[in-house]
Amino acid sequence: MTASVVADEPSATVQWATRIYLGLLIAGFALIPAYLIAYVYVFQNPALFFENHVFHEFAIAAATLEGLFVSYVAWRCYQSSGEPLLRWLTLGFLAFVLIYALHGAFTGMAHHNIWLFLLYGPASRLAMSVLLLVALLTWHQPPEPVHLRREPGRWLKWIVLFVLIDVAVGVLAYSPIAGELAVRLSLEGGALVFSVVNLAVMLARRIRSPLMKIFGISVTSFALSSLAFILARPWNHLWWLAHAIFAAGFFLLSYGVVQAFRTTRSFATIYSQEELMARIAEEMERTENALQELKRTNLKLEHLAATDPLTGAANRRQFIGMVEAEIGRAKRGGAPFSLLALDLDHFKAINDSYGHQVGDEILRGFVQRCLEAIRPYDGVARVGGEEFMVLLPQVVLSVGQSIGERIREAIANGVFGGQSGNAVALTVSIGVSQFGRDGDTIDEILRAADERLYRAKHLGRNRVIGA
Repeated sequence: MTASVVADEPSATVQWATRIYLGLLIAGFALIPAYLIAYVYVFQNPALFFENHVFHEFAIAAATLEGLFVSYVAWRCYQSSGEPLLRWLTLGFLAFVLIYALHGAFTGMAHHNIWLFLLYGPASRLAMSVLLLVALLTWHQPPEPVHLRREPGRWLKWIVLFVLIDVAVGVLAYSPIAGELAVRLSLEGGALVFSVVNLAVMLARRIRSPLMKIFGISVTSFALSSLAFILARPWNHLWWLAHAIFAAGFFLLSYGVVQAFRTTRSFATIYSQEELMARIAEEMERTENALQELKRTNLKLEHLAATDPLTGAANRRQFIGMVEAEIGRAKRGGAPFSLLALDLDHFKAINDSYGHQVGDEILRGFVQRCLEAIRPYDGVARVGGEEFMVLLPQVVLSVGQSIGERIREAIANGVFGGQSGNAVALTVSIGVSQFGRDGDTIDEILRAADERLYRAKHLGRNRVIGA
């Protein structure tokens, strides 16, 4: 799996080209409002105005309600993750709502005091751009403690500050200097400057998180909307376009906040497509390795469950399963098979004389000699302390006796315990039975082999009895 992923990996040149293309696409998309501003500014008819107070009030009311909702969602994200960026983002939305709402509320004052109507718009954008810049500067700072997140006083003092800004803007609107265009330009120009600085900080810090890309595009829209407001006159088409551009940025940023709320409640832990693919590849490789390790472990467990840990021969349960399978084949095809029951002669005396360590070595050597004397597909099992069984598929009783004799001679002529420095002579007694001739069930053929083994013992040991 890992090899196929590596083989399909595109070249560095293709990756570089696609990365540049995506960057150009994002930049082109973010600058779409600039094209619209240039077009309307050049080709609009200066005599055309759209002064509709009801529509303006409705639009501002909708923006206020949406701003309150997004402020709440951002606040919930902050409560969950504690990211400082989300706290300042919440305050940015809240500042915009509490200041911008008066821009709609004083729509009817447009003919009485135009500055009371106009100044709340740039003031709200300036406050929001400042707070968004502060939010960006806290990117990737550690989460704030839970008790600070829930402290009401931290939020109330900001709300009081925003209300004081509302009062200050109202006082400014009735002051003698309100009639100068520079006042509005300074507020809107400040919003433009802070938005541009925001973008510059993002580029300098090379922040490329998916939600922060949305953040950057939104800030670009805010900067371009401030530019459009500076170039426009109240109620002309460019002025309305400026509202639309700001609304687009606001909608996009609110989408990022809601996306964070529905996923990780964080701006920092939502991954890009490249990061996700890398993480998926890592997890796939880790899963594949875990599956391979699990497979090896299962094979080991199966082997341990089916074999005698001392000698490596099959254990009694595995041997019974092998015999039952052979009975099934014999009943289907009629092929005979034989069993050998083996018992080491005087093994208890050997254990008592030389110790269990030598006894264990003898048992291992015995199984090895048996395996050398039988065919590769025959089976050896340890069914007791020094008791063993051998399964001989497709072997009649007479051939089974011959194989048993070959095993007996190999044991009698061998020397055991050499690794421990003890040369021990060993003999084995063997009983032989055949399926069909001595019975048609596993119990019958096992009993027949055991009875002949005990007869070999009584007749003097070191012999094979098959009938």
